[in-house]
Amino acid sequence: MIRNIRVEGFKSIASQVVELGRVNCFIGANGVGKSNLLEAIGILGAAAGGKVDDEAIVRRGVRAGLPRLYKTAFLDERMRPHITLEATGDQGSAYRVSLLNPLDDPKPAWSFKTEFLKDDSAEFVSRGVRGDKENLLETAGLAALKVVEMPADGAAAHLLQTLHDYAIYCPNTPSLRGTAQDAQMRSPVGLSGGGLADGLQELQKIESFYGRHVDSAFDLIDWASDIDTTEESGSLLSPSVARSKRVLKFTDRFMEASRNTLTAYDASEGALYVLFSALLCLSPWSPRLFAIDNLDQALNPRLMAKLAGRLAGWLRAGGSSKQLLFTAHNPAVLDGLDLTDDDVRLFAVERNSNGHTCVRRVTLSEELLKLNQEYPLSRLWMMGHLGAVPNV
Repeated sequence: MIRNIRVEGFKSIASQVVELGRVNCFIGANGVGKSNLLEAIGILGAAAGGKVDDEAIVRRGVRAGLPRLYKTAFLDERMRPHITLEATGDQGSAYRVSLLNPLDDPKPAWSFKTEFLKDDSAEFVSRGVRGDKENLLETAGLAALKVVEMPADGAAAHLLQTLHDYAIYCPNTPSLRGTAQDAQMRSPVGLSGGGLADGLQELQKIESFYGRHVDSAFDLIDWASDIDTTEESGSLLSPSVARSKRVLKFTDRFMEASRNTLTAYDASEGALYVLFSALLCLSPWSPRLFAIDNLDQALNPRLMAKLAGRLAGWLRAGGSSKQLLFTAHNPAVLDGLDLTDDDVRLFAVERNSNGHTCVRRVTLSEELLKLNQEYPLSRLWMMGHLGAVPNV
C-alpha cells in the first residue's frame, strides 16, 4: 500500500505530506485544493510510467494545463523552478521525482531534474542534478526503464506499478447510462463511467468469490429486485437512444411483471453511481490506488452514508493493497465512516492565511467523541468543529 504522499510546489500545495489509509476522504470548501492533491498523484503516476506530458496525465484523469498553472505562484513568494513529488510504500519502498518545464518556452513533456527509487533490498535509481554522465533523454523517466531489471515481486516494483496504474475517476450520468462516449476508457470502467455494464458483467463471472459483496451493492438499490446485464436491448430502449452493445438491466419490484424492466437509460442515476463505486472497489482489474472526485454526486444523503460505510469492506475484498481517495461535499458521507478503524481516514483540507493548501487528518479526540455522543459527525462538520468549512 501507499503509506505517504509528499507534494511540493504543485498548484496551491506549497508543501504537504499526507499519510494514507485504505479509505481516504477529503472534505473542504470549494477551491481549497482537494482535487489538486489527487492530480499531484496523477503527475507522479505519469512520471512512474516514464513520461510526463498531456497524453500521459489526461489518461490518468488529470486536467491538462500550462506549466505556469502547475507550479505554485503565491504572492510575495519566489516561484519554485520545479515540482517535487514522492510516494513511500511498504518495505522501505520510495519513489521521488523533481520535474521541470520552463514557463516562457514550455515544452510538450516535462524534464526529470531528479529521480529516486529504492526499497529495503536495493537502490535502483538515483538520478540527480550532478549525477552520472549518462546519455539520458531528460524527458524520459529512468525508473520506468529499470523496472524490467528489478524483482517483479519486490516492493519497489510494486510501488512503481501502483503509481503507474493510478487514475482519477469523475463519473457523469450520460457515460454511466451508456449514451455518451467515454474519452478515457480503461478496464474495468472508463474514467467517466463508460463501460459500466461490461465491467459489472465481468465481475459477476467471479461471483463465487465476490458474491456477497456484489449483493451488498445491489442491496443499496432498494427499488430493484434484480440487476443484470444484457445485449438484447432492442425491446427495452427507444431506437432513437444511443447505446453500447451491452447494457444494464434493472427489474423494478414495484411494477407489473410485463412492464418492470428498465435499462440504465431509464433507471435512477443514483443506482448507477453506487454500482460504479462498488465495481471499482471490488474488481481485480481496477487500479490498486485510485481516486473518485466528488463521490457524493447524485446520491441522497442517507444513501451516501450507507455507501461510505461499505467502501472499506469492498476494498479489502478487492485486494489486500487496494486504496481509494475521494472528495466529498455532502456532510452525510461522514456518518458512514468508521473513524475508529485506522484504515478509514478523514482529512480536512483548507487554505491558510497565505493561500497554501493544508491537509489535516481528523481524528476522534476526547472532545470530539464526547460531542459525537450528542451529534453525528455530519452535524459537527456543519457546526465547524472539524474545520474545512467555507468562510462565507
